[in-house]
Amino acid sequence: MPTEILMPALSPTMEEGTLAKWLVKEGDTVSSGDLLAEIETDKATMEFEAVDEGTIGKILIPEGTEGVKVNTVIAVLLEDGESADDIANTPAKAPEAAPAAAGNEAAAPAASEAPAPAPAAPAKADGGRIFASPLARRIAAQKGLDLAQITGSGPHGRIVKADVEGATATAPAAAPAPVAAAAAPAAAPAGPSADAVARMYEGREYEEIKLDGMRKTIAARLSEAKQTIPHFYLRRDIKLDALLKFRSQLNKQLEGRGVKLSVNDFIIKAVANALQQVPACNAVWAGDRVLQLKPSDVAVAVAIEGGLFTPVLQDADTKSLSALSTEMKDLAARARERKLAPHEYQGGTFAVSNLGMFGIDNFDAIVNPPHAGILAVGTGVKKPVVGDDGELTVATVMSVTMSVDHRVIDGALGAELLKAIVENLENPMVMLA
Repeated sequence: MPTEILMPALSPTMEEGTLAKWLVKEGDTVSSGDLLAEIETDKATMEFEAVDEGTIGKILIPEGTEGVKVNTVIAVLLEDGESADDIANTPAKAPEAAPAAAGNEAAAPAASEAPAPAPAAPAKADGGRIFASPLARRIAAQKGLDLAQITGSGPHGRIVKADVEGATATAPAAAPAPVAAAAAPAAAPAGPSADAVARMYEGREYEEIKLDGMRKTIAARLSEAKQTIPHFYLRRDIKLDALLKFRSQLNKQLEGRGVKLSVNDFIIKAVANALQQVPACNAVWAGDRVLQLKPSDVAVAVAIEGGLFTPVLQDADTKSLSALSTEMKDLAARARERKLAPHEYQGGTFAVSNLGMFGIDNFDAIVNPPHAGILAVGTGVKKPVVGDDGELTVATVMSVTMSVDHRVIDGALGAELLKAIVENLENPMVMLA
């Protein structure tokens, strides 16, 4: 029986993607591990590999198609001895049932006569696809087996014929009793429709720019964040003179290794250390609970054309400044090429967004869920300040604003975290102790 190739979920949050390019054509023979297509998610373009061997019998979704839902059939794979005629004879998947409308009772008999849908490709409870050979899937379907309950003995855990031949079907678990739905929160007021906005500008010259997946995701996530996260803001000025002097000395010593530390490298390290000093802030909001992490995984906003990434520096508290600098440069370079893997930009508990290089004095950033906070960093400016001896002097001062999710961090705790960040930056040698 022909094998359906489904649109893969290339990240835990992926719901749809763009089938950017087919790397095979109908009639090509493929083996497990061969590249089939390039898939664009909201953040990156990733290659999709075959998990079965066979011949590409039919490509159902042409390249360049946007908004392809995860688990949509995108192509059909034929086994040895099968032909295109077998595809035509494969029972079609039944369309998703629509709610019955009044007066449509006559449609019911016709529906009962429709052929039964073919078994869907198996998937795990978390939505990930189960790797199984076509023969193993066919035997499992005939015996009524749930492949999610079978451990594969083939390469990379793939389920093969021997795994299903000796297995027996188990009765499906009883469905949980329905729970009364909680009262839904009042819907946020919607803005004017696209057509309504366009009518406002009739007669004016403009260019309509189509939203790509990244822009749609940014719009959705930040709208949700601003509407659902109870933000509060803490602001401090940081004197940078000691840090700038220390950085200059280190860069001279590191010159032979090709390492040049930036102020941002120190900020990342200061945040990572501060999260260890105030561990209650090293946490994320998880709906009905708070997850407090042990390591300091710090996300850093990187602007790219059409959007931004927040690659995550894991275990930043345990890494040297030179290691953080090298890793950050690599992540930023691959982010701008949209070559980051999902695990490189997901996770973290706290983020850093630095607009100081653009001359911005200060700004308020939006918390990126599920993070508990984000540090918005402005530029360093020479200002008159009163020294510890009471004398007026000039210092390089950087303004920062910490946006905090009040569900995770209360005001006094947030102030403690920001104080630790300031002390780390104003006494940079302490970070190396």
